[in-house]
Amino acid sequence: MKHFLDICDFDAETLKSIIADGNKSLKGEYICGVAKSLKDKTLIMIFEKASTRTRVSFEVGMLQLGGNAVVLSAGDTQLGRGETIEDTANVISRYAKAFVIRTYKDSDVETIAKTATIPVINALTDGHHPCQSI
Repeated sequence: MKHFLDICDFDAETLKSIIADGNKSLKGEYICGVAKSLKDKTLIMIFEKASTRTRVSFEVGMLQLGGNAVVLSAGDTQLGRGETIEDTANVISRYAKAFVIRTYKDSDVETIAKTATIPVINALTDGHHPCQSI
């Protein structure tokens, strides 16, 4: 399992491979009408910071590839107020195949990644925005 927390965690060849796979097989799967690679998979996203492009691209991408997306705002969760970051990561891990978080502190995303048993994607922190970078 590999998290996507910082673009610097990957070498250039791996990043090129990720982009090529998205352009070739996943996009082709959708265009050909056989989008099933994420069938019965759920992505849970927590947005403590507002988002348009990042949220829409993840949500629509999941739907186009046959999966589901659950979007939560900061007010929808107990994250940081009555529930630890670790507990949130554990709960999300039980219900989803991947976890996207858009928050403030890099350390919060790192804690989630250490605790979660599913891939974690940093959708934006004060220090990094790997999805936009790629």
